[in-house]
Amino acid sequence: MSQRVVMVLFDGFQLLDLAGPADVFSSAGLLSPAAGYQVETTALREGAVRSSSGVTVVVETPLREVKGPIDTLLVVGGLPTHMDIADTAALTPEVRRLAGESARVGSICSGTLLLAEAGLLKGRKVTTHWAVGNMLAREYPDVRVDADRIYVRDGNVWTSAGVTSGIDLALALVAHDHGHELARDISRWLVVYLQRPGGQSQFSTPLSVRTPKREPLRDLQTWIEENLDDDLSVEVLAGRVNMSVRHFSRVFRTEVGVPPARYVEHARTAAAKRLLESADEPLDRIAVRVGLGTPETLYRVFRRHLTISPGEYRRRFHTKES
Repeated sequence: MSQRVVMVLFDGFQLLDLAGPADVFSSAGLLSPAAGYQVETTALREGAVRSSSGVTVVVETPLREVKGPIDTLLVVGGLPTHMDIADTAALTPEVRRLAGESARVGSICSGTLLLAEAGLLKGRKVTTHWAVGNMLAREYPDVRVDADRIYVRDGNVWTSAGVTSGIDLALALVAHDHGHELARDISRWLVVYLQRPGGQSQFSTPLSVRTPKREPLRDLQTWIEENLDDDLSVEVLAGRVNMSVRHFSRVFRTEVGVPPARYVEHARTAAAKRLLESADEPLDRIAVRVGLGTPETLYRVFRRHLTISPGEYRRRFHTKES
């Protein structure tokens, strides 16, 4: 008997959050007829639901008409700025109702925010897209956020990280339902990792910072980016903006959001990532160019911020020009 999967959409949803898991579930039935899944889509209103990419999906059954029992309820994600506040308020009670009629509940990408708003994540350990992890932790302090995980299971609640990790989540669900071997066969069929190495940190932006109000600090940020191989100690930076070290450290952290030394290290890490992605220079040369000095320091910084080595990062993300 097919397992029923209901996926909740909204205007501005991320298309791949729907298409990726749906293809995993359909592949399960293709490769093993005894492991069928029936995927249904729903939204506040029936008819066309427009994704953020402009592709529309036709929903036949609106949320208010969807009834249980449901094997798996999944809420897709999308940019929070694409979510209409009125739609969020209307979605929340319907998601909460359907969760009570579902054997398990999950989210893909920033769909975690809707589960949290519906009160379904209290005390749970979850993950979400790296870009909204801080927002989730701030807005819902009773939720335990591990934003570097690709997917997390806590009881009957399954959450996944950004976009393509919905595929990882769906493969994990299939493995739970029908065994590891079928999930492995699906991953081969779709040409994706069965269990990808590393966490989200290797894909995220280096640091979330604020643009300082003071022009001297904005100019200093530009100078740092252009002079990564210089002495960028706090003393040197403070001297460039004519401040004492103590005053500079306090003002920089207040306006930018992080201490000066941390900002510099992340700027150097970001520059190293760009070179590893685009250049064939040896690691010792890259370490010098970005101001980290030695390959050993470059390695330690990458392990600390990205959980993988510079060499592994290059193997995954380097792009050669044709």
